[in-house]
Amino acid sequence: MLIAVIAALAVGTFTFRFAGVALRDRLDLPDGVRRLLPMAAAALLAALAATAALTEAGAAAGIARPAGVLVGAVLAWRRAPFVVVVVAAAATAAVLRLLGVP
Repeated sequence: MLIAVIAALAVGTFTFRFAGVALRDRLDLPDGVRRLLPMAAAALLAALAATAALTEAGAAAGIARPAGVLVGAVLAWRRAPFVVVVVAAAATAAVLRLLGVP
């Protein structure tokens, strides 16, 4: 059953991506929509990251996880190496949880 679900998702993903390439020249989108499409992808990614950072099982994640994400975001903004960003974010959340911060 799991293989069938994975195959169905793979076919759906391929079809969706192929439709974008095949229909690119056939669709006539207004200029406003064409300008907003790249921003829509960035907004969707930001919303997904915010949801993952701030919630856990449908409830607020507490303070430790968002604090770790904030530390990681600041380090990434300051152009720290990726490994440093990940380790610092995880260490921040771990230390806060070790101190009893939810």
